Amino acid sequence: MPARPFWVIFTICIIILIEWLVVMPITELRMADDIEAMKLPYNEVFAPEPPVSPDRVVTKHDLKPKSFKFMWEALYTNDPAKALSTTIALFVMGVLAGFLIASVAFRHLVRFGDKLGQLSTTDKIAIFMGLLIGLMLSAILLPGIMSLLRLPRNPVAISVAGVVIMYLCVMAMLSIKEELKVYFPGLSKSGQLAKDFQKPKLLDTNVIIDGRIADVCRAGFVEGQIVVSSFVLEELQHIADSSDSLKRARGRRGLDILNQMRKELELTVRQSDPVDPANSEEVDIRLVKLAQEVDGAIVTNDFNLNKVAELHGVPVLNINELANALKPVVLPGEEMTVSIIKEGKESNQGVAYLDDGTMVVVEGAKRHIGDTLDVIVTSVLQTIAGKMIFANLKTIQDEQDKLIDRNVRNYSSFRPRKKAR
Repeated sequence: MPARPFWVIFTICIIILIEWLVVMPITELRMADDIEAMKLPYNEVFAPEPPVSPDRVVTKHDLKPKSFKFMWEALYTNDPAKALSTTIALFVMGVLAGFLIASVAFRHLVRFGDKLGQLSTTDKIAIFMGLLIGLMLSAILLPGIMSLLRLPRNPVAISVAGVVIMYLCVMAMLSIKEELKVYFPGLSKSGQLAKDFQKPKLLDTNVIIDGRIADVCRAGFVEGQIVVSSFVLEELQHIADSSDSLKRARGRRGLDILNQMRKELELTVRQSDPVDPANSEEVDIRLVKLAQEVDGAIVTNDFNLNKVAELHGVPVLNINELANALKPVVLPGEEMTVSIIKEGKESNQGVAYLDDGTMVVVEGAKRHIGDTLDVIVTSVLQTIAGKMIFANLKTIQDEQDKLIDRNVRNYSSFRPRKKAR
């Protein structure tokens, strides 16, 4: 059911409940006071009943067992203005009080529903069983307790006592929720892990312009709802309208990628308060706050935004870290085939690149630029920008290995031996 019709129905129900449980008893007391103050003859008010002494007047004690309709008719017959003013004033106050209570209660109800949706399966089952047990105990125990103590069956008192019993039962079941797994073996923390993976993913401007996020989402490595905030769109539009041709091309590329993702993937645009699109820091702070509000994760390739989000306790999915993690692991001694494309910084070095962009520095390959060669890895250097691989030409490495073997054999063969005494 949509939120607005549900809010209207909820408000009407609360107003009716307030009028019935609160306003009507107060109105009855007020009318009883007014009738008693008028000192009306008993025989006039209670005409069908047996007559009593002509001097007796009506008291609140006489009106106590009578209904609301009876007292209202008695007051209206003798003073219509007072009856209408009292009833209408209290009725309007009840409507206003019910509206205010319904507004506050509805906000708390919506928050409770959101929190309930985030609970694990074990918590939901524990709450349901606690409510069921509390309802059964209320129906069985309350009538007997009130009869034993000879208490009047006030609906308000019964409702409050029932709510207290159900609350205690729910808290008791939540305290033993881990023991429920014995009776429900299917319950485990896998549901909690699945919920964590289903967090909304908020895209940053830089990662949209980068474009790799679209391929990652199509491959199915990003689960859950993909969210783009309206202020991120404003920043993209601001970049696309820039006078700088490079920025303008980047902004248009980001908008094209978003259009593709909207057609192919589950992409949601979330409306938010506008910010200054020229101030990237303000956009980043708003993105972090939005992630905290929706309990989501930020997808970015911005190093600074990554650190800010981590300081605020917001999960971050960094595309650059994913790319580095997917690079193949190369160990010293492995053989590979590369194409030398340029000279290295040191003399007689050649530089090649793997398919993932990893730089390979090959010793002795300066004169082989443009050639495809077999090389052997000698060492791997991990840097902030990524990995660097150092290698030797396979022919040179083979010659070095043969030379080392020959030297070792010569040393072993001609080493002088000590004479035995």
